[in-house]
Amino acid sequence: MLRAILGTIDEGIHVVDANGITIFYNHVAAKLDGLTPDEVLGKPLLEVFPSLDRHSSTLLRVIANGEPIYDQPQTYTNWRGQRVETVNTTLPVRVGSRLVGAVEVAKDIGKLRELSERLVRLQAQVSKPKRGRRQETDGTIYQFADIVTQDETMLQMIQRARRAAATSSPVLIYGETGTGKELFVQSIHHASRRSGRPFIAQNCAALPASLLESILFGTTKGSFTGAEDRPGLFELANGGSLFLDELNSMPLDLQAKLLRVLQDGVVRRIGSMQAVQVDVRVMAATSEPPQQAVERGTLRADLYYRINVVSFALPPLRQRRADIPLLARHFLNKYNRLFGTRVEGVDEAVRQVLLSYDWPGNVRELEHVIEAALNMVEGQQIRLEHLPDYLLDRSQPATTEAREAPPGAASLAAVARQIVGSRKLRDVLQETEAVMIQAALAQTAGNVLQAAKLLGIPRQTLQYKLSQRIFGSEC
Repeated sequence: MLRAILGTIDEGIHVVDANGITIFYNHVAAKLDGLTPDEVLGKPLLEVFPSLDRHSSTLLRVIANGEPIYDQPQTYTNWRGQRVETVNTTLPVRVGSRLVGAVEVAKDIGKLRELSERLVRLQAQVSKPKRGRRQETDGTIYQFADIVTQDETMLQMIQRARRAAATSSPVLIYGETGTGKELFVQSIHHASRRSGRPFIAQNCAALPASLLESILFGTTKGSFTGAEDRPGLFELANGGSLFLDELNSMPLDLQAKLLRVLQDGVVRRIGSMQAVQVDVRVMAATSEPPQQAVERGTLRADLYYRINVVSFALPPLRQRRADIPLLARHFLNKYNRLFGTRVEGVDEAVRQVLLSYDWPGNVRELEHVIEAALNMVEGQQIRLEHLPDYLLDRSQPATTEAREAPPGAASLAAVARQIVGSRKLRDVLQETEAVMIQAALAQTAGNVLQAAKLLGIPRQTLQYKLSQRIFGSEC
């Protein structure tokens, strides 16, 4: 069973005994090395991999000193002359206090490095000014006008972000997945004096540590096998902005190097002693509260205090439910244009589902739900049968509370039914809201600004409610 389990793992597993003889070698390791398990099992390691020696082989080094090696890049040639590039974690195997062998887990980064290098070269070509031509794009596609909201917190945040765009201070954004972090930072870049200069985004969780370092800081020819003289993203973003998503996924040693760049404004390519001055505005994002990341040890405290100059905490969609109909209409219009359809809106049952669902995937999930529904709809409205099944299941009222209700809850519910009758809470709330808005307008002789102040809501929100009749049938 153990061999079957190890055989299904999608990473290379190579185990040797204390004498360096291979005793386990799964099919993924064989594919990485361009060999078959029969060509490796039962044979001395250096016989199969003649380009290695006792110093360059991570397995033999661990056997020699008994110390684990984590995330070690390794480039070697197998006995068929094929070049292999991996990142290895190698651990000693002990029975009691006796060292009996070593196990290595290998990840293939050759293709990933090749693709990343190609991406950086493409970014370098895009960032390079075209002689005699105006550079048409800086890498951004969003600006503040693209942020669809009537939520007071979001509107205030946008105003703060517009002011922050006038500076070059670092920006740190926290928000759950799908809340629009990159949309926000692109808008800041677009509204800044750096607009027209490069905007480059890099997800720090998408690459191994060794590869991420070379992508960010660049490489010098000869710094490792196959390395070329190549600028990193900091140099490519010079004069513009660099967005580092999932910052807390960056290894701590790389965070220390990032801190030095923020403090000194200079970068050094891997393998180089020469410092390069750069002018880059760094904007970063995390999907967990940054203070929590500091406490968990995934984000360095000194980096947090240095980069947290201008900070934003984007609210999840469940905390801005008034935006749901607005966003649904926005995405409906967007995909009507893309698909060439003419769906007019959603029916009341769908509206209730959209409003009652908690949206763990936030705005991105809402967009995908509308897109999926438009693939199914044939008439003029989106109906319940056009929504994903999981959405209907998870938006149903919870029954746990009813099963665990305290004594007297049943009689309280009966009284509530007598008071409410067949009317829905949403209808009552809308009627109350309409009465308050009418009273405020009457008191201010129709002055929308003064009425909004009396109601304690932004003027834009009041104008929207007036134009939509508090949702009306426009969603």
